[in-house]
Amino acid sequence: MRAYVATAHRLIDFLARHRGEAVEVAALHGITGADLRAFLAHRRGEGLGSSSAARELSGVRAFLRYAAEQEGRVAALPRTRGPKKPRTLPRPASPEDATALADDAAAAASAPWIGARDLAILLLLYGAGLRVAEALSLSARSLPMGTTLRVTGKRSKTRIVPLVPAVRESVEAYVRQCPYPISGDTPVFVGARGGPLNPDLVRRAVAAARRRLALPDTLTPHALRHSFATHLLARGADLRALQELLGHASLSSTQIYTAVDAARLLDVYRHAHPRA
Repeated sequence: MRAYVATAHRLIDFLARHRGEAVEVAALHGITGADLRAFLAHRRGEGLGSSSAARELSGVRAFLRYAAEQEGRVAALPRTRGPKKPRTLPRPASPEDATALADDAAAAASAPWIGARDLAILLLLYGAGLRVAEALSLSARSLPMGTTLRVTGKRSKTRIVPLVPAVRESVEAYVRQCPYPISGDTPVFVGARGGPLNPDLVRRAVAAARRRLALPDTLTPHALRHSFATHLLARGADLRALQELLGHASLSSTQIYTAVDAARLLDVYRHAHPRA
């Protein structure tokens, strides 16, 4: 909300300078594509990147819709193509860094059962490729966990993922230690007071462990899912099978990992081949 409000103020200030007059509501209704392009060019000149410029344009459009609605009008937004965002490659962690991160986060927890909880969650991300939201949405009906787990992901799409013994055992250890009853539709992973666990707490635990281990900032909870995919592909996993395991609707979302693996192999080649 703060970012969108700041965008609205920046737009009004720019239009006032651009047109040399105070900006009234009528001026917002008459904004043109050229005005928006000039605003974005100005913001890019201030060092705004492509992703941030796309968010800025989204904020401008939302503001113009709001201004029109306040006047009882239908917003006639000028057609302006947003900046093309470069597709960034995920940065996977090494298997050693991924497991060290999970172990450190568990060891630093405020109570043994919370440490067991954090370890189980992070192993689900790295060992089964779950998103944080998917892990926290698991209900007690998924217990006891067997060799596979049914996961509901984005757009309510359901998939089946295999569970290796280390992941199953970590979840079982947490359930045994959890001081709150886990049954029926209650979530498997609960907070310190027994309510639903806030995903921000998982991210904070990872960030703290990352700092203690001097690991890169790119090693986030979601990076553990990227690592799961990259390491499977490096060991010969089929791309279609990986698509199913990750719950991607489109194969194009999974194909990005082929570039990650190719980049890793090329890096190994450059450092190892005598004529590289």
